[in-house]
Amino acid sequence: MNKNSWYVKPNLVLEPLFDRWYAWSHLISPATSAMNVTNRHLKILNSYIQNPQVHMAAAKNPKMKGGPFVDFDRNRVAEIKQLREVTMQEKASQINFAAAVAELNALLDKSARGYAMDQLYSLVPDALRGFVELVYDLNNKPTFRIFEKLLYHSEYYREASQSIALWITNNDERPFVLSTPRLEEPGVVHVNIPFRHAAIDMLGEMRRTPGNKDELAAAMGIAEKDMPLFDTFFTQEPPVAYEPYTGDKIRMRYFGHACILVETKEVSVLVDPVISYHGYSTDVTRYSEAHLPDKIDYVLITHNHQDHILFETLLSLRHRIGTIVVPKSGAGSLQDPDLKLMFNAIGFDNVTEAGEFDTVGHANCRITGIPFMGEHSDLDIRSKLCYHVKIGQYKLMFAADSCNIEPRIYEQVYKITGPVDSLFLGMECDGAPLSWLYGPLLTQDMPKDMDGSRRLAGSNYERGRAMVNVFKPRELYVYAMGMEPWLEFISSIKYTDESNPIIQSNKLIAECQSRGIVSERLFGEKELFYEMEALVKSD
Repeated sequence: MNKNSWYVKPNLVLEPLFDRWYAWSHLISPATSAMNVTNRHLKILNSYIQNPQVHMAAAKNPKMKGGPFVDFDRNRVAEIKQLREVTMQEKASQINFAAAVAELNALLDKSARGYAMDQLYSLVPDALRGFVELVYDLNNKPTFRIFEKLLYHSEYYREASQSIALWITNNDERPFVLSTPRLEEPGVVHVNIPFRHAAIDMLGEMRRTPGNKDELAAAMGIAEKDMPLFDTFFTQEPPVAYEPYTGDKIRMRYFGHACILVETKEVSVLVDPVISYHGYSTDVTRYSEAHLPDKIDYVLITHNHQDHILFETLLSLRHRIGTIVVPKSGAGSLQDPDLKLMFNAIGFDNVTEAGEFDTVGHANCRITGIPFMGEHSDLDIRSKLCYHVKIGQYKLMFAADSCNIEPRIYEQVYKITGPVDSLFLGMECDGAPLSWLYGPLLTQDMPKDMDGSRRLAGSNYERGRAMVNVFKPRELYVYAMGMEPWLEFISSIKYTDESNPIIQSNKLIAECQSRGIVSERLFGEKELFYEMEALVKSD
């Protein structure tokens, strides 16, 4: 038997983990990681230990999906206690960091009154000394900024926290990622390697190119006891060959949620990669990794939320990505970690930052960053961009979850971009409260009514209509709704016909159609072809 004739099965999951929790971007960036370990993970673990029955009951209630409840179907207190003890020991420095952030905020509130802060540096908690600068805004409100690069070279960044879990899936179901750690389970091989490890690229390559599974096992350090299971993750049956697009048009393929591939025979652009597995029976047709090109020229990241930066997909595709384009961050604020630093730390060396109205690409493919409004609970977060993509003369705009709270901003944008041919707009217009995602970063309790007023919400009908009126698209596609079943484990969203985002998007779609604008809400998969020439005319 040829040892180099093995392919990874198409339904092999590569699940990235951080201290046995599903890894997302705020667990990699050191400052946000420390806050989440302390104020999310440990709180959930302690709650489960105190009353596992409450968690088991809540996990069975669809209305509680996405809440802070551990989703296990049996009592696992002993294992959770062990995870807590390991966390307390191995994350002592991160726990101290989180306490120091709270202490520093209290110090600034008490002592920084608009006068020079030179004398306050000696009072900064030791865990933060050498990592922060104390500053005022122009209204004399004190805060601090973090020298984030230094944190990556300190005890606060531990690659040993990173690992991957490998297992075969036959459905789209998984526990919600923010509330349920990944314990030992039958059929799962845990591999203790950091995300930058070359073996992850070896595995990714074997989804299309045959390789030696024994060499891969050696590179990953697979234990002898796990080898029989590890061997079942591979097949000698070649995957269906990818057929590159060779036509003279632009091909758009929708992969679910906010993931769209724009492709010509010369260039490929993939937005917010979240890719489903395949090789099992499903009720919803979908594109998968098998429908992506061998080389992806540009990957565009719109913003730093777990349903738009999915390491599970990105790590598997790393060896195929030409350039990752990420929004520039706020340069040192706790709530806005630097995406380029984060991607570099986990093995992506091909990262380009873009700010608003910065352009990357080449003559036949121009990608321009466009302001991304709202959807971040009114926090000062800069690492968010819509993208204007011009291929030939055809213009597409990916507005992601932008909430058009001030239409006059996009009126100003229009003076630069002109009309677009196809507009893709997220309309998850209810959104979770600020605390759902950013709560671990807060050092003071927020009143419930205040928290509930500041939502992670996209555009509703009125705000979406205003964007249509500004950009005058020939086509409007509502997307990024988190509706697909393979998104539920990271979005926790499940709509009915009475759900407000469905009602609001239906209303906008109907109005657009009445005005002769092609419009629909994307779901599952979709393929469209465009001519290279623009179909809308500038004023």
